[in-house]
Amino acid sequence: MLGVFVPEEYGGAGLGYFEYVDTIVEVSRICGSIGLSVAAHNSLCTGHINYFGNHEQKTKWLTKLATGQWLGAWALTEPNTGSDAMRMKCTARKEGKEWVLNGTKCWITHGKSSDVVVVVARTGELLDSKGMTTFVVERGTPGMKAGKKENKLGMRASETAEVIFEDCRIPEENILGQVGEGFQQAMKVLDGGRISIAALSLGIARGAFDASVKYAKERQQFGQPIANFQAIAFKLADMATRIEASELLIQQASDLKNRGKKMTTESAMAKYFASEVAVWASNEAVQIHGGYGYTKDFPVEKFYRDSKLCTIGEGTSEVQKAGDQQERAEGMNLMLSVG
Repeated sequence: MLGVFVPEEYGGAGLGYFEYVDTIVEVSRICGSIGLSVAAHNSLCTGHINYFGNHEQKTKWLTKLATGQWLGAWALTEPNTGSDAMRMKCTARKEGKEWVLNGTKCWITHGKSSDVVVVVARTGELLDSKGMTTFVVERGTPGMKAGKKENKLGMRASETAEVIFEDCRIPEENILGQVGEGFQQAMKVLDGGRISIAALSLGIARGAFDASVKYAKERQQFGQPIANFQAIAFKLADMATRIEASELLIQQASDLKNRGKKMTTESAMAKYFASEVAVWASNEAVQIHGGYGYTKDFPVEKFYRDSKLCTIGEGTSEVQKAGDQQERAEGMNLMLSVG
């Protein structure tokens, strides 16, 4: 599960996005936090190396990431640059055959516990889309350290932390692709990353729905299960319908991804719709459970807390809605990621 679409020659499962989505959904039906960690490891860190690394880099890093020997992180977001990544302040300057990184990345999944971090840093002018480059930094490299671990509302079993670079020296062979390609690479990675968050959202929504159906059949009021009352039955019907619609949007984007077709708009739609459905369905699940839904004795309060990240991570709902228009106007996709 940690190398779903990594080729078998590098220790991966060699599967496609349909199988990847199924993996994230099934894990997230039980725990969104672990689903998030599996997604970030696969589609962001491992995915970036898989798409843009050369054979030597893939052999060096993918074989450890795909087998679970190493855990990966992906670092783009900074304290003052979330959706506006071209204003990033983390820089890398060349000194001989090394690059020296300085700056702070935040909201990074596995920011403390990862064994390797894929980081995008500015190597050119501010606001230049060709002024960023991608580096791979291994844990233990002098000058890289973990910062504050966030105390979050939900997804609490998936670590989110700062990654700090202070005169961190990286060998030139740790660059993925060419100098100046970092921003374009990140945009391509995030197309698939949005499918990940959509799948995560779908899993959380399904988990909330499953718990709600079970509870509604067991909970007795006025001498019968509350599932018999239209007020509850209609909630369940609406949940089932929107969950099904989310899955179909995700499958459409996954099909395009598998066939190597452009799917920026489709993945944004899937991510936007599925994430909003996850929040709504989790809220309905708490309501169906009544007072018990507000306690930690039942799982729906956790789905409720976990779901909210899905409307923020990998680009907010607002950015998803604006992204396609902005892409047509500027010739680039600015739907960016949290971590």
